[in-house]
Amino acid sequence: MALPDQMAPFHAPGGPVGVLFCHGFTGSPASLRGWAEQTAEAGYTVSLPVLPGHATVWQELNVTSWRDWYDAVDAEYRSLRETCDTVFVAGLSMGGSLTLRLAQHHTDVAGLLLVNPALGAVDPLARFAGVLKYLVPATPSIGNDIAKEGVDEGAYDMTPVAGVHELHKLWADVRSCLDLVTCPIALFRSEVDNVVPGSSSDTVLRLVSSDDITEVRLANSYHVATLDHDANLIVETSLQFIERVAAAHTA
Repeated sequence: MALPDQMAPFHAPGGPVGVLFCHGFTGSPASLRGWAEQTAEAGYTVSLPVLPGHATVWQELNVTSWRDWYDAVDAEYRSLRETCDTVFVAGLSMGGSLTLRLAQHHTDVAGLLLVNPALGAVDPLARFAGVLKYLVPATPSIGNDIAKEGVDEGAYDMTPVAGVHELHKLWADVRSCLDLVTCPIALFRSEVDNVVPGSSSDTVLRLVSSDDITEVRLANSYHVATLDHDANLIVETSLQFIERVAAAHTA
């Protein structure tokens, strides 16, 4: 089980460049904590919030809407913009969906760091969540899809079905406006992902309007790659991306 302090929000003051981190569905800040801490150590201002309905009990996600999740990251982004000249947004899975929506509605987002961004689910039953939610409150957990042993992302032990229905609403909204995303993107995708299909990343790469796209394939990690064997690669590549894009953005 992830330690409680790893599942708590994490904020660190730094320089004029900020990075907002968004965790995934049923997950917690524990999935991004190491990445966020190393980004802060590099001198950047960092914000890693807990999304509504998460890091409590899974039943909370059955009474939380996708707009609650988005409003939370939108508020964090606006707060970072008050103190930082430049802000990047990083997201894992559903967090990637939320970062894409931020870029659609905030043209001043400097760049996106996407790790296995979700616009769909591997489980074929997920598409019927709108009906199934009236029959079953939850299904087995989708958390901890990690190749590395002994690692825990602090996810719920059940997957709230009404929450999955909200996910589908979010995905439909994001897919419809992907062409509005114009900022630079670094997209990390695992070769093996048992939660999100590869078509999600394909859709992002095909429909965004960004001219500056860096795609990195992760051969040794599953869905929660930020805690897996390729975690250091994600950190190193993202820091290089932030430095390069921030310099160009400032210029």
